[in-house]
Parts: sequence; C-alpha cells; structure tokens
Amino acid sequence: MANEISVDVLILGAGGGGYPAAFRLHAAGRKVVMADPIGNLGGDCLAEGCVPSKAVREAGFARVAADRFPLFGLSGARPGMDWPSVLRHKDRVQNIRYAQHAAEIAKAGLTLLKGRGRIIDDHRVEVTTDAGDVTRYHATNLILATGSTPHVLPIPGAELALTSHDVFRLNADLAFPQRLVAIGGGYIGLETASMLQNLGARATVLEATGEILPGADADLARFLHTALARRMDLIVNAKVSAIQRDPQGGLLVRYESGGEPRTIAADCVLMATGRAAVLPPGVETLGLRAHGGITVDDHLRTALPHIYAPGDINGRSPLFHSAVCQSWLAAGDILSAGQGIAGMNFAAVPFTVFTEPEIAWVGLTTAEAAQQGIKTAVTVYDDRTDSRAQIFGETEGFIKLVFATATRRLIGAQVAGLDAAHIIAPLALAIAAESTAETLGAMAFPHPMLTEGINKAARSLRA
Repeated sequence: MANEISVDVLILGAGGGGYPAAFRLHAAGRKVVMADPIGNLGGDCLAEGCVPSKAVREAGFARVAADRFPLFGLSGARPGMDWPSVLRHKDRVQNIRYAQHAAEIAKAGLTLLKGRGRIIDDHRVEVTTDAGDVTRYHATNLILATGSTPHVLPIPGAELALTSHDVFRLNADLAFPQRLVAIGGGYIGLETASMLQNLGARATVLEATGEILPGADADLARFLHTALARRMDLIVNAKVSAIQRDPQGGLLVRYESGGEPRTIAADCVLMATGRAAVLPPGVETLGLRAHGGITVDDHLRTALPHIYAPGDINGRSPLFHSAVCQSWLAAGDILSAGQGIAGMNFAAVPFTVFTEPEIAWVGLTTAEAAQQGIKTAVTVYDDRTDSRAQIFGETEGFIKLVFATATRRLIGAQVAGLDAAHIIAPLALAIAAESTAETLGAMAFPHPMLTEGINKAARSLRA
C-alpha cells in the first residue's frame, strides 16, 4: 500500500448529499476529494430517479393534453406513443446534465474519483477506482453521503420485479409495460403508475396498508386516491406474497386481500416498497449504524463530531433537495470548526408527489401537531373558486394551511391539485421564516395564479 494522502475532507458520494459540500469546501480553500461509483454528480436522482422520471412524466402529459382540447375549443387526436423515443428523450436530458456537471467539476478544479470507498477507521478511507487503483486517504473530516437504494420485499420471485432504477436508468431498454403492477402505494409506485398510464399502460397499484400514501395527511391521501382511481386500479390492504412466471412468459403477482388469496397478471412488476440507506463498507467499525440510517443531529454531525452524514443515508428526509441543503449546511459546520449556527430545518422541507394530479405538503399535519401538544387552527382554500383552476378545468383541489393557535404562525401546509408542486415552495419558505397569518394575508401574489389561495386562506383565519 502506498503512503496515505492527507486531505481536509473526504466525501463518499457525489449525489445531493455530497457535491454541494464539496464545492463549498473547495471554494473555501479546503483540500477535498470526492469518490462516487458513477463518476459524475447527481447520484441516483440523475442516474435513475428524479430527473429521468420527470422527463418520462412530461412525455405522458404531452400525450394526454389532447384530452383537454374540447375544453379550450380545440380539436385533434391524441398522439401515438413511441416508447423507445420517450426513453431517448429521457437519456438526452440525463446526458445534457452529465455534460453540464462535468464542466462544473472541471471549472472548479475539484477532485472527483470514479470509484468506491471503504472506511478503515474514523479518519482513513481506502478508495478503489474503476481502473483498479487503490489509494488510502487520511481526512480531517469525513462526509458520508452514499444515499439510498430501493428496498425489495423478501418474497419468492422478488428478482422478477423491476425497481425505479431499472425503469429510469440511462440507456434503459425495457419493453413498454402494457400491464404494470406496482407493489407499494407510496410516491414512487403512484408516480410511475400515473406517468405510464398516461403513456398507454394499464396500471394497478397494490398497497399493503388501508390507504395509499401511508403516513401522509388523510385529506391528501383521499384526494389522490379518488383522482387516480378513475384511471387505474388501486387495491389497498393487499399483502403481496410472491411473483411468478406464467406459462406464456408473463408475470403473476400473488397477494392476499380481505382474507382471500388473489392473483393479478402483469407484463412488468415494479417493486416500489421504499428505499433503504446505503452504508459504505467499513462503517460498522465506527459504531454509527442505527435503524433506518446513520443518526445525525440537525448539523448533520454523527456521534463522531468530525464525521457528517447528510442526505438519504441518515433517513431523516430522503429527498434530493433536502440532501442538497443538508450537504451545504454540513460544509458550513466544517468551515466553522463545528460551531456553525445554522442547522437543518427538517420541518420546512417540502414533499411533492408528481402524479397527475399532484399533491404536496410541508411541515406538520393537524394530527402530528396534536401529538406534540400544539393547538391548531386550519383554513382551506377551495380550487373550485380559483380563476386559474377554472381556466384549466381542474377545480378538484385545495390549499390547506395549519396555523399554531398561540402564535398564529404557519406550521404546516397541504396542497392538492393543479400546480401543487409550485405552490408548496413559498409555503415551505413561510414555515422556515415563521410567517404568521397576518404576514401571508398581506402578501400580494400574482393574478390569476393559484398562489393567490395562500393569502386568501390566511386572511380567513379569525383574529
């Protein structure tokens, strides 16, 4: 083994939890080395997740736009669907972003190794590159940002199912699933089923609990269930027991519902049963492993204060945009020698489900507030009264604001329907800024946009 190379910070993972810290620390003059098996930025989000899936989603939207033509006084046929071309569009977007990131790395002069790291002890990491080169680094600080991977049910035939990684990876070559069965009614299963149904698939979602989106606000879950059930089969209380090949080469999903064994046929089975933290080899020597991920405080510090674990690896907020923010704050804490004032405000991280229609939320639900002993007041803006929703003929939706009664501060928001993914952003900012009903009510939002519903809902809160 060659001599160790000393660096200020060694980062494992170049996804949202890794690269923002790398750029910030490098710009501040720290010697940084980042290692990632992909060898570029973006992690799973760009490789198999957020970006490629939304490219496919928008293709589906474009296809079904013709269904709304009569509303606007237009006419025309729904276009056909060329699945290989849809995948090429996805690949094109991914390659554009990979080229962009490569240019950013080169411009910054940042060291990014295409390889994997193995933890030796709390300051040393051994990195093996794809070329087989092995280098040992001694780092003052470590950032563990190795993200997460799809969770797979331990059932017979699980290897016959695909995960979101298989569907959305670069250069994916799978046949279009005419009959899709998604195991899991969380956001991944619902989003994928929604977008593929728009492209022509018959979609079925099997959810083990009594409602889709378990753990989400009940009003949001009911809204989405009602909307999606018009386009696909949503089967709750469905306990999947096995996946099998049928004699014709297709797939059979066996599950139990209502105490009765049932079977559904599919061309493609999507395993969408959550994600699990990816822990780097050797992490067990640090004594940091905890259930669901590595435990961190709000500064992203582990039990070893010179080691940080931002992003999906800690399990606190497994979202790319949350990982980016966590990474940036971890770098700030390192630059302040652990005296950083700014901590991660996990309560202000928005969550969006990119189905059609969309839903989104941030902060506390009324039930969560009650569990914390917080008395709340709730106001609701109904999309049926909104001019933009009326223009698009999408009036089934709402903006629900949850205020703490004692302070009149916004502590939670749930949005359903048209533009939900956009509306949730200013509400997340309002929670982070501890905005009150009076502040939101005094805001002038652009007309005619659904964000007007924020100040109208805020104004309806009684003094």
